[in-house]
Amino acid sequence: MQRNVTLFDIRRHHIYIEPELIDVKGLRYSVTGILDTGAPKTEFSDQFLVHTGFIESAAESIIKPGLQTQKYRRITLPSVMICGHKIDRFDVFVSRFEKSWGIDALIGLDFFRRFMITVDYSKGFLITAPYTEVTDR
Repeated sequence: MQRNVTLFDIRRHHIYIEPELIDVKGLRYSVTGILDTGAPKTEFSDQFLVHTGFIESAAESIIKPGLQTQKYRRITLPSVMICGHKIDRFDVFVSRFEKSWGIDALIGLDFFRRFMITVDYSKGFLITAPYTEVTDR
């Protein structure tokens, strides 16, 4: 795998990216997400996962509403594409997100641990490369 460059809007409060989920038939579903170095694991919105058919139904109720996501289940996605890198069999949390957040994914440290990531805020881009490629030079 080579190094990839992903653009983001420096005027926004968070780093927004558009990962893709790929189902077993190869259909791609684009989602709006943010990079979250405070999240140990990547999370996807239950409503988005129901809408796209990755899960059958969302939880009936979540105990604690608030500013944090409400993780309540784990699933393995067949494939995801994040910053141009395809990751097969990616374990994620299913979470309830507030609609006002305007996102359906938090990309957590489980993604960051796989790649060397450079964030250039002045230019508005991320450079990502697998660690094996970086350390083999």
